[in-house]
Amino acid sequence: MAYAARHDGLPARRPLMKRIADGAAPYLYSAPALILIVTVMLVPLALGVSYAFRDIQLLNPFSGAFIGLDHFRALSQDQAFYRALRNTLWWTGASVFLQFLLGLILALLLDKPFYGRGLAQALVFLPWAVPSFLAGLNWSWLFNPVVGPLPHWFYALGIMSEPSNILSDPQLAMWGPIIANVWWGIPFFAITLLAALQAIPRDLYEAASIDGAGPVQRFLSITLPFLAPTIAITILLRTVWISNFADLIIVMTNGGPADRTQIVASYIFTQAFKRLDFGYASAIALVLLALLLAYSMLIVILRQWLLSKD
Repeated sequence: MAYAARHDGLPARRPLMKRIADGAAPYLYSAPALILIVTVMLVPLALGVSYAFRDIQLLNPFSGAFIGLDHFRALSQDQAFYRALRNTLWWTGASVFLQFLLGLILALLLDKPFYGRGLAQALVFLPWAVPSFLAGLNWSWLFNPVVGPLPHWFYALGIMSEPSNILSDPQLAMWGPIIANVWWGIPFFAITLLAALQAIPRDLYEAASIDGAGPVQRFLSITLPFLAPTIAITILLRTVWISNFADLIIVMTNGGPADRTQIVASYIFTQAFKRLDFGYASAIALVLLALLLAYSMLIVILRQWLLSKD
């Protein structure tokens, strides 16, 4: 829109209200999304953080008072929390490592052209479409020697001395949810890494082959460096998700036997929805949030370092 020139030849300034309206336009356009984010995410987060410093017990009508750091003092002496934290490290580390390893192998296989590759890719993605509750229920049946085949197969292979349910064995119980989680989460790594593999220029492999590089050398010198940023961000996402992912634990073992499969996320669920102590549960969740934020910052710094080397 053109504005009349002033008598000195300079363009006239726009009216004040017009400048305000133009400056506020981007914020007005994004206002619905910002309001939704604040309402759905930030408000519950702020309430949850405030609960960590208050005595919130649903069965106690006189609760709700501000108690400061009392929950965190109790948490520092809670042996069940430390056991859940150790279980979380084992649960998350084993799940992410196996999901990444098997997902990378599948991605490398699916990156090669073969008849029926489209169908194979669809089948690989299928576990990701299964609801986590249903996946946990199915794997619980598979591990049950009465209705499931796995204990009998393990017994036939000599892995087990008798067909028994590993979910009831304190020494083996954690492997049940880990196996179910690996099966359920492999598609995430497989599909993500496959997309990154297909973005690598093929002429690099041809040049390396001409120079005499073997499959292992091509993987280490070409594939792995190109995949490194994607690997870093996918491992970051899966680590955060799995650390907060209690569905399979609750469905398959409910934290037992003897809290051997209790992780921090399921411990939060137990405190909040079984003992109805939302204040203590919020304090545990705040500690978990701080740990995951610190881990995320380390991974982001590592990813930026890898990108800067390219």
